[in-house]
Amino acid sequence: MSQNTLVERLVSTVPSKRQLAWHELEFYAFIHFGINTFYDREWGNGQEDPAMFNPTELDTDQWVQTIKAAGMKAILLTCKHHDGFCLWPSAYTEFSIKNSPYKDGKGDLVKELAESCKKHDMKFGVYLSPWDQNSSVYGDSEKYDDYFINQLTELLTNYGPIFSVWFDGACGEGPNGKKQIYNWERYYACIRELQPDAVINISGPDIRWCGNEAGHCRESEWNVVPKRLTDPAYTAEHSQQEDNEAFRERPVSFLDQDLGSLEALKDEKEFIWYPSEVDTSIRQGWFYHKHEDDKVRSLETLLEIYYNSVGGNASLLLNIPVDGRGLVHENDAKRLQELGTYIKEAFASNVAPKAKVTTDTAYEDAYDVTHVLTADRGYFKPAQNEESVTLRFELDQAYAINHVVLQEELTESQRIESFEIWVKKADEMEKVYGKTVVGSKRICKFDAVNTDVVEVRITASRIYPTLKFVGIYEAQ
Repeated sequence: MSQNTLVERLVSTVPSKRQLAWHELEFYAFIHFGINTFYDREWGNGQEDPAMFNPTELDTDQWVQTIKAAGMKAILLTCKHHDGFCLWPSAYTEFSIKNSPYKDGKGDLVKELAESCKKHDMKFGVYLSPWDQNSSVYGDSEKYDDYFINQLTELLTNYGPIFSVWFDGACGEGPNGKKQIYNWERYYACIRELQPDAVINISGPDIRWCGNEAGHCRESEWNVVPKRLTDPAYTAEHSQQEDNEAFRERPVSFLDQDLGSLEALKDEKEFIWYPSEVDTSIRQGWFYHKHEDDKVRSLETLLEIYYNSVGGNASLLLNIPVDGRGLVHENDAKRLQELGTYIKEAFASNVAPKAKVTTDTAYEDAYDVTHVLTADRGYFKPAQNEESVTLRFELDQAYAINHVVLQEELTESQRIESFEIWVKKADEMEKVYGKTVVGSKRICKFDAVNTDVVEVRITASRIYPTLKFVGIYEAQ
């Protein structure tokens, strides 16, 4: 196809309402907790004794408050991992919390966490492993699909609004030695019917996996990519097939570094809005292990991951393992508080609203350049055919700044292909930052510089660019 036709098709590909809501979350938590916690394992085998599940100090309010302190806005719970043990009293299996000592078999951890999330204004989501090593019908396609749909229905109807249903591609053998062929379209239809506002992540059509569990992402994360990437078989083929520490630490490898440039897409037939999620753990493992208490990731490492994901047009799903007491361990809680404090302070003082903002291009009143000064006043869009644009911010005085945040208007798709940040130093303009894509959010971090003029120079776009927000932050 011609480049003009390609560009037209790309910029006409936009997010759904549910995807837009997901973009706004940016940073949220995974909680791995279950029977594995009490066997000191990453992956169980479905033969565990429910009597081992006995947290004596469990406090879901502590989980939520600790996670919220880090600046996260939602929580996903491993309601059932590959072993098949259910953290809710499922009517369809005996391998669940109802046969554990916890609350004398009357407990329901999904309910407790959902209620704590509601109490503390956090979104709640569910992870349900399609692989079940305990189910006797796993591998019997129709019977197991019925079983899985029944459990999915329980989770989607009994616990209030669900913001995300998270599926991985795990597909091993069941207790009968068989593997299951998952009926993904049936699972998706169930979710769309019961929780139409929920995004379906990873092995699903809404949110894609970044391609590793180490916290790495691409230099240029594009939201519009080939539709073929949504095929669950593609994700399953490249997902973790066994408990393997090397897999958890590998960088981006199975997917190309370039998923969305014009060159990469020129021969593709179908496109989809399929943004990236970075999933990684605050420790080496996903479930709690006492020997990892001194291996919580450093603040510096977590910040690097945060800037590269949330600050690079992806979301960050950070796993927090709950220990055998039923609490987030003190070391993890301390690091999360440090992370939240840093983020809050780094973006506490936005001086952009104190600036006179101008641009070197014409625009319609409806897309006034001053709209970029707040995130909820519409957006700036220059006249058509202006693919290189400069926005100039003349501040009311000199400030020491070290962050600039950019956001595109996603309802107009993703357009910006490269940009630069320039500041005035000693009466000369100097470049302090340059990158490729912007998308949902680009956080530009650089050494603090005293200046009273900042320029955002969009140097290339697929079509005339948009900007929803520009923040200029004073160094703290």
